[in-house]
Amino acid sequence: MARTDSRFRAAYNQALDHLGGLTPGDALPSEMKLAETLKVSRTVVRSVLKRLAESGIIGLDGRHKPLLRATRKKDRLAEREEYISLRELERRFLEWVLRFDVPAGTPLNVARLAKRFSVPPHLLQEFLAGLGQFGLVERRSRGGWRLLGFTADYAVELSDFRLLLEVNAARCVTQLPDGDPVWAELDRLDRAHLDLLDRIDSDFHAFSRLDEDFHAVVNGVVRNRFITDFQKVISLIFHYHYQWDKQLERDRNKAAIGEHRRIIAAMRSRDPIAAQAAMQAHLATSKETLIASLRVNQLA
Repeated sequence: MARTDSRFRAAYNQALDHLGGLTPGDALPSEMKLAETLKVSRTVVRSVLKRLAESGIIGLDGRHKPLLRATRKKDRLAEREEYISLRELERRFLEWVLRFDVPAGTPLNVARLAKRFSVPPHLLQEFLAGLGQFGLVERRSRGGWRLLGFTADYAVELSDFRLLLEVNAARCVTQLPDGDPVWAELDRLDRAHLDLLDRIDSDFHAFSRLDEDFHAVVNGVVRNRFITDFQKVISLIFHYHYQWDKQLERDRNKAAIGEHRRIIAAMRSRDPIAAQAAMQAHLATSKETLIASLRVNQLA
C-alpha cells in the first residue's frame, strides 16, 4: 500500500492517538487487536507498524512491539487529499497518449503510471478497468495492462454509434429555451474557437481539449449516463488515432474549428435540420480522418 494513501494516513494518526495512552516500555496489542481498534485490515496495520518503527516510536521484533518513546505532534501525517481527481486523471492520461505517441501494444505499468499521474494505484486500476470495458486496454497475463490498437471495423462501428448519439444531441439543443445554460456555454465555446483560430499555427495541439469540451457540452443536454461514459472513449480513440499524422494535424484542426462554428451557428438558429446536417458533416470528416490514419499506420 502506498504510504500517501489517505486510508493509511488516517490509520497511522489513529495509532498515534492510541499510543498516547501508553508509556515507554509498554507493549502494543496484537496486529489483530489493532486492526479491530483502527477498523482497517491487517495489511494496513503492518504498514502502520513499519512506519512507527522507522520513526523510532516503537520497536518491532516479531510479535514484540514495545513503545520506545512518547509520541509528538510532529509525528502526525497530513491527511489532506493529495491526489488528482478522476476527471484530471482522464485528461492527463489522454495528453500523455497524445504528446508522447504511445504506440498500440505498449505495456502500462500501474506503479509507474500511478506515480506519473499522482494517483493511488487502486484508482488507476479502476480507471484502466473502465477503459478495458470498451476494449481500449487489456490485462497482461503476467500483471499490469497493455494499451490496445484499433481495427478498421472497430473504428467504423464506433463512428456510426457516435453519429447516432451526437446528431440527436444537436437536435435537442435547438429545442431548448432561451434561458438554458447551454446557450451561454456555446457563446463561450465560439469565442474560444475564434481565439484558437488566431493562434492556430503555434497552438494547434490545444484543439484536443477544446474539441472534447465542445462535444461534452453538446452531448450534455441529453441526460444519459451512457453518453457520459462514451465521451471518454471518443476522447481517447479519436484524438489518439486521428492525430498520428502530425504533418496534417494543424490543417485538420483548423478545418474542424470551422465545422464546430457552423454547428454552433445552426443550433443558435434553432433549425434542427441544419444543426443535424452540420453535425453529420463534422462527424463524417472525423470518421474519414480516423480511417485514413489507420491506413497510414497500416492498421486498416
